[in-house]
Amino acid sequence: MTAPATGNALEGYHSDFYDDAVAPDGSLRPEARAVMEALLKHDLGALGAALRDDITNLGIRFASVDGDDLWHVDPVPRVIGREDWAMLEAGLIQRVRALNAFVADVYGERRIVAEGVVPQRVLDSAEAFEPAMHGLAPANGVWIGIAGLDIVRDGDGRWLVLEDNLRTPSGLGYWPTARAATLARLDPPPELRPRSIDGLSDALRQVIGPGNAVVLTDGDDNSAFWEHRWIAEHLGVPLAVPADLEVRDGEIHHLGAKLDVIYRRTNADEVDSEVGRVLYPAVASGALKLVNRFGTGVADDKLAHAYVEDMVRFYLGEEPELAQVETFDLGDPSNLERALDIFGELVIKDRGSYGGIGVMICPHAEPGDVEELREKVRAAPGDYIAQRLVDLSTHPTEFDGALEPRHVDLRPFVFMVDPDDLRVLPGGMTRVALDAGALVVNSSQNGGAKDTWVMP
Repeated sequence: MTAPATGNALEGYHSDFYDDAVAPDGSLRPEARAVMEALLKHDLGALGAALRDDITNLGIRFASVDGDDLWHVDPVPRVIGREDWAMLEAGLIQRVRALNAFVADVYGERRIVAEGVVPQRVLDSAEAFEPAMHGLAPANGVWIGIAGLDIVRDGDGRWLVLEDNLRTPSGLGYWPTARAATLARLDPPPELRPRSIDGLSDALRQVIGPGNAVVLTDGDDNSAFWEHRWIAEHLGVPLAVPADLEVRDGEIHHLGAKLDVIYRRTNADEVDSEVGRVLYPAVASGALKLVNRFGTGVADDKLAHAYVEDMVRFYLGEEPELAQVETFDLGDPSNLERALDIFGELVIKDRGSYGGIGVMICPHAEPGDVEELREKVRAAPGDYIAQRLVDLSTHPTEFDGALEPRHVDLRPFVFMVDPDDLRVLPGGMTRVALDAGALVVNSSQNGGAKDTWVMP
């Protein structure tokens, strides 16, 4: 435990946005009060430095665009109230059930297109649409074994889905490591300890299922290689690179043994890729289970996001329990005209981008750059989507022993064993923009992370 603080690290703290821990009058929010009061008894500068040293000494790396591969973990945990978490948990499960049903439908009957809910062009123009997967339904009905959704909180404190990550969502190893390191340094009393996430490895094992399995990685040049190794170790299975795999009689072998399951974490996730050409025949024949399955990216395409609430209604016959950020399908002429009228107020995303790249936050951009992008969108609207700018919530974040507001989002994880058996671990990885005023929180864009606590 670090030495007691010599002053109030929250003195003068103020956020112009909804803050998850501090109310506008400077008081601590009820759900965060006990944890924050305990935290403020520490010397926060020493606490933050010690925690960052612990993370660095673990050898954790996550490459960012500026070449910095240190993973920055903040010592101030984000607390989510019980009622908020109950709503999030139910909404996440509902949403991933609908997304899995959508993928199954895309590669099956396409009822959602035939009935006019989703335009055919949404599929045809999706980079990750895999026609070769048509008719190849998995035996257990699960296309999306592991989902990592990006959740934000707006200026009114409402939780909204910003993006759905359904191919190879990262964070499954980083989050529990941040949890363990944070708890070790804070050493909270039992009544202030968050709900456990010790079930993560078990949740992964249930998704992967029985049989001989490996975690498939690109190798140590993959930015998330540390996590790939962590997952393999905690599952007790080998970590393999594509060159380690051998095809024999339509089956995939590793070190002489037939593989039943591969948890693929390679960057390449297309059928028409080096990895895809090796694995696809075995997946197509049913000889190999792949987590997540080829073709799931059609559902996390940025344009598909505009229709997910409609998917919930169509497949489940329910109203969405978790709202999403308003997303404009710019391929629809009426939406395009509306978006062009308010272009300077929107966030524009290149549909093929990821990791915070290819995003323009128009209100924060140079007018000339906004106008240039407007003309590109006008010329090729199907290459982009637009979203309403959300005033992301902030959370107290430690800098040199003081607490300053920084924008955050949340990456919770949903595990699907079968289409009616889904599980969400309590909390998730809160991602934090380390630069004051920055809205892009991705680790690859110089963002950091903090643990997320759901109290018992």
